[in-house]
Amino acid sequence: MSVAGESGGRAQQLRAKAQELNEAAERATDPEQRQRLQDKARRLREQSEQESAMRDRGMDPMV
Repeated sequence: MSVAGESGGRAQQLRAKAQELNEAAERATDPEQRQRLQDKARRLREQSEQESAMRDRGMDPMV
């Protein structure tokens, strides 16, 4: 797999994990735990977006 494909795969993995965390947050009964899960999901989405943007500009974040 190419380096670009690998970083694209990582961005996709981050988005999938963020989705899992959002779903866990929806099921959480403790408000503090729900907030922590939502915050972590948001950070993962932001990281995924940054990596996608860097890849789109031709800059590999893994280098």
